[in-house]
Amino acid sequence: MQQELTLQDTIEGVARIIIDELKLEDVTPHTFDPDLDLIDEVGVDSMDLATVALVLQDEYGISIDEDDYPKLKSLRLIAEYVLAHAPVKN
Repeated sequence: MQQELTLQDTIEGVARIIIDELKLEDVTPHTFDPDLDLIDEVGVDSMDLATVALVLQDEYGISIDEDDYPKLKSLRLIAEYVLAHAPVKN
């Protein structure tokens, strides 16, 4: 039986993806502030967000509507979105 995803696990998983995809340095999944504004404080642009969204869709088996991209401003918001849209595991 597969373990249920927790918010903290999802935040760390999303952080790992963002760090890898955007080649961020000086930050780890454990030190990445989950409430940091990715657009205003990290400088993530719409192309970066689209890339991250594609990887998240593959990793978590979810679909992210392009209209939802503006809502995905922090690790915590992305992780909550992933959890809300993740397929139910039996």
